[in-house]
Amino acid sequence: MLEKRIRRADLKDKIMSAEDAAMLFEDGMTVATSGFTPAGYPKEVPLALAKRAERGDKIGITLITGASVGDELDGVLTRAGVIKRRFPYQTHSDLRDSINKGNIYYQDMHLSHVPQYIDYGFFGEIHIAVVEALAITEEGGIIPTTSVGISPHAIKNAKKVIVEINTSQPMELEGVHDIYIPNKPPNREPIPIIHPADRIGTSYIPCDPDKIKAIVITDKKDKVRPLGSIDEDSKKISGYIIEFLEHEVKMNRMPKNLLPLQSGVGSVANAVLGGIVDSKFENLTCYTEVIQDAMFDLIDEGKVTVASGTSFSPSEEGLKRLIKNMKHYAKHCILRPMEISNNPEVTRRLGVIAMNTAIEVDIYGHVNSTNIMGSKMMNGIGGSGDFTRNAYISIFTTVSTAKNGDISSIVPMVSHVDHTEHDVEVIVTEQGIADLRGLSPRERAKKIIKNCAHPDYQHVLMDYLKRAEKEKFKYQPHVLEEALSFHDRFLKTGSMKIK
Repeated sequence: MLEKRIRRADLKDKIMSAEDAAMLFEDGMTVATSGFTPAGYPKEVPLALAKRAERGDKIGITLITGASVGDELDGVLTRAGVIKRRFPYQTHSDLRDSINKGNIYYQDMHLSHVPQYIDYGFFGEIHIAVVEALAITEEGGIIPTTSVGISPHAIKNAKKVIVEINTSQPMELEGVHDIYIPNKPPNREPIPIIHPADRIGTSYIPCDPDKIKAIVITDKKDKVRPLGSIDEDSKKISGYIIEFLEHEVKMNRMPKNLLPLQSGVGSVANAVLGGIVDSKFENLTCYTEVIQDAMFDLIDEGKVTVASGTSFSPSEEGLKRLIKNMKHYAKHCILRPMEISNNPEVTRRLGVIAMNTAIEVDIYGHVNSTNIMGSKMMNGIGGSGDFTRNAYISIFTTVSTAKNGDISSIVPMVSHVDHTEHDVEVIVTEQGIADLRGLSPRERAKKIIKNCAHPDYQHVLMDYLKRAEKEKFKYQPHVLEEALSFHDRFLKTGSMKIK
C-alpha cells in the first residue's frame, strides 16, 4: 500500500509517529499548514502537538493556513493554548471565541495575499510546514489531497517539512491538481490562464527531499461542515440571480453560457449555485475557490464542463459522493494554489461573475462580510474581496433579516466595511434584487431600500434617508449621530425594530 504512497525509497526512513514528529516544534515558531475550508488539513501531528502542551511543554506558535480547517488543527491547538497568532480565515467556534476575547492575535486578510506574504518574507521565517498528502513522488514531489491552498508556498519557504500521508484519500485524486507558483517581482510574468480549463503547472508540489524531516501515516477523514438545506429564501435569491443573468444575456452583455462563475463558501452560496441546476444555462465554467455539493450537481447534470478551485469543500454526504465518484469528478475539476485560484489578474482576464455573501449591507451599497456589530469577528473576509474587486459583475447576497426578524441586514451605515460601494454592483435578498450599476449614492439607497429591505424596516430606512437628504451635503448624506442607531438599538433592546 505504502509503495504507491511513498515512491522515493530513502524517504521511508523518515516515517515516524505523530508524537515523534511533534517534538520538532519549538516555542515561538511560525508554522504553515495545508487545509482549506476545511479540507486537506493535517490531523495527527496537531493532535500530538496539543498533547505536548497539555503535558506542560511550553509551546506557542503562529499558525498560517489556507483558510478554515478542522477541529484536529484549529480546535485542539486553541484549547491547548498553542496558537498565539493566526492567519488568515477561520470558522472554528473555539478559535473565534479566543480571538474575540483577545487571547489570540488575528489578522483578517485577502486570501490571495497570504501566499505572497509567505513568499515575500512578510511573515518572517517559516520554520515548519505541515501538509497532508496523497503521495510523494520519486523526485520528492508532494501530491496534495482535497485542497491546495498555501501548501506550495509553505513547502517552498519552510525550513522543515512534515508530511502526513492520508490513506483515506482516494488515489484517483492524483492528476486533479495544477501547481504553479509565480516568480517574485521584478521577475513576475503573466499567469498564462485564458480559460478555466487551462493547466499550466505540475500535478505535484516540488519539494527538496532533504527538507522532509518526518512522514506520518494517517487515515483520518476531513471533518467537513454540514450545508443547510436549500430553503425558500435561498430559492428566491437564486431565482433573482438567474433572472438577472438571463437579462444580461438578452442584452448581449455576456454569452449564452455566461462567463466563469465564482461562488463563496456556505449554505446560501451553495443554494445559489443549486438553483442554476434547473435553469436553462448550459456549458458553464467555474473559476472559484471552493467546489461544494451544488457544483457536483451541476457536473452530474452536464451543466458545468470545468470547475477550477483550490479546494473541495463538500458536506458530509457530499464528501462520500466525491470519494465514491472521484474518477468522474476528476475529469471536470482542477485544484490550484490559492494564489492562482484567487488571483486578481486571472479573475479580471476571465471576466468572472462573483457571487458572495454579506452579513449586512448599507443603503449606499457598502458591504460588511466579517464583523458582527462592528467588533465581533465572525470568520473573515476569505476570498470575497479577491473576486469582488476584479469581477466582471460583483453580486452580494444576504437574507433581509436575522435573529427572527430582530436584525435588519439592510442598515443606514454598516458597522464595518469590507467591500466599498465602488466594488459592489448587485445586491440580492429574498425580497428582490438591486442593480446598482450607474447609480448615484442616493439612487442606490432608494433602490436597495425598495427592492432588498424587509417590509418591517423599509419605512424606517426611507425615513432615515429623507432626513439625511436635509443635511448640508447631498452626495451621500448621513445623519452621523443616527447612522448606527440600528446597531445601538439592538445592543440595548435585542431588536432593531422601533417599538
